[in-house]
Amino acid sequence: MTIIDVHAHLGADCVFDELFTAEELLNKHREHGIGLSIVQPASCHDLEKVREQHDAIAALAAQYPGQILGMANPNPHLPDAAYAEEIRRCMEELGFVGIKMHTSAHAVHPDSRDGRKVFEQGRRWGVPVMVHTGAGIPFANPANLMASAERYPDVNIVMAHCGMMILAGETALAMSRHGNLYADITWTAGFQVRRWAKEFGAHRFLFGSDHADNAGAELGKLRTCGLSAEEQAWIFGKSAEALYRLRPEGEKA
Repeated sequence: MTIIDVHAHLGADCVFDELFTAEELLNKHREHGIGLSIVQPASCHDLEKVREQHDAIAALAAQYPGQILGMANPNPHLPDAAYAEEIRRCMEELGFVGIKMHTSAHAVHPDSRDGRKVFEQGRRWGVPVMVHTGAGIPFANPANLMASAERYPDVNIVMAHCGMMILAGETALAMSRHGNLYADITWTAGFQVRRWAKEFGAHRFLFGSDHADNAGAELGKLRTCGLSAEEQAWIFGKSAEALYRLRPEGEKA
């Protein structure tokens, strides 16, 4: 079984004052047996910086084929043409497999004008859109994604962090009403993952670390929270393979 981390970062984060390094990413793979990471930029606001980070992710993916794939994360408040062009570049030229919306870092409501253009690009390129939920209310409430899921039923939406405990109830509400909502389980309690896997199906949940230092804790959580072997297999990798249309070795199908 290939363990796939759908939520990893590379680069300097100007919002949270964090530096995500390639060395940390690769050490995480070696120490914890992670086979593939889908890597997104750290939070940055301007086009030049996010292009640099997108390019760094693409370079790392080229250096370690099958271990790294990219997820685009330009600021949705960039001018429409610039935003669309950077997404096109990431999809067509860099081979990325998803788009991220960081609701709190970029101060964007998912169903606002600029938020909707993220989903429009997800629809255009046929890739999932990951959306930060949890810390950063009122933009980061999971319930905000109910309108987006209804407006874009053909776009698969991944709720990052499942509302980070305090808003977990909204995650369950949203997932119960919209089948195109999925979730990565970073910073989410094991008992919630166990209950939701049985209620909604493990195929709707994905493993992630968010930070390389958190990988061991996330792995341990899934291995000890009472999931069946089949449920673990889905969350550790099969869900990501299906959602991001990956071959088991991590190549795009």
